Amino acid sequence: MNTPKSQGYSMPPEWAPHARTWMMWPCREIVWDDMQATRRSYANVAHAVARHEPLTMLVRPQDMADARDLLGSDIEVLESPIDDSWCRDAGPCFVTGANGAKAGVNFRFNAWGEKYTPFDGDDRAASAILNAAGVPIFDSKLIAEGGGVNVDGRGTILTTETCFPNANRNPDWSRAQIEAELMEMLGGTKVIWLPGSELEVETNGHVDGIAAFMAPGLVLMEGPTDEGSDWDKINARNVAAMQGQTDATGAPITIRTVPPAMGDFPHPDMFCSSYVNSYICNDAVIMPEYGVREDDIAAELFQDFFPDRTIERVNIDAIAIGGGGIHCITQQEPA
Repeated sequence: MNTPKSQGYSMPPEWAPHARTWMMWPCREIVWDDMQATRRSYANVAHAVARHEPLTMLVRPQDMADARDLLGSDIEVLESPIDDSWCRDAGPCFVTGANGAKAGVNFRFNAWGEKYTPFDGDDRAASAILNAAGVPIFDSKLIAEGGGVNVDGRGTILTTETCFPNANRNPDWSRAQIEAELMEMLGGTKVIWLPGSELEVETNGHVDGIAAFMAPGLVLMEGPTDEGSDWDKINARNVAAMQGQTDATGAPITIRTVPPAMGDFPHPDMFCSSYVNSYICNDAVIMPEYGVREDDIAAELFQDFFPDRTIERVNIDAIAIGGGGIHCITQQEPA
């Protein structure tokens, strides 16, 4: 088979050096309460990232003037007929090989189980990014999103039971087939399946709101609060599933937990309050800020994990109401 793994490619961890970050400009009106507020928030995230590495924003032709006005001259733009604004999911997963070789994986995209239409423009976004980056493309028939996986760079892939095996994505694929495809496309040798979340209906429980590697053998997970809610029970179930796990090398995995942001947020069933959903870029971690005490707890944890990186805190209230966070709207291209 001509797959990334067979050609010696694998997906590097997020903390590895980046060539740039890719994002997609907000455009699906139904998702947002205030489109201009959301676009300003996207621009704030983009500028925070651009202080540390180059960034390119995909923008619809009709939105180009507005995007250039808010993004300024330090953000590159790429005209593309996108449908939505979640580059982690519609964008590609980049992989690297020997001697600096780089390629990209183009999974199929169907707007998280056809929850929104149209989505054909977003289904082509990964190819548009990879063509702009000038790298070879590996096409996969699996319907999958980048927010549904997390890797440690040593062959371990994290994902969830509630997402890719869902009938709204891959009804004809067994879990074993999905696991094999993920390993072939991302160059992995072990998949750890977490329970996920049946309450998180937008993405069906993407792992990037639940767990993420901070270093080989170290995973940050969303932990339960003391409220005893159904969400707390789900978080506790995911943490319990990670306990005792080993990575692809056989080394034990250490778990650190961070509570979600606690506050009276709008659209509580949709609002993304997860600090796990932060973004590691060159020399920095871009984390959400909600104006609550948990902001400081999360910032201290990230500084502990990455003592040599700047912790950039960006308010994302106008993004979080759409069901995602900073990790959901960014996608790294490795150096």
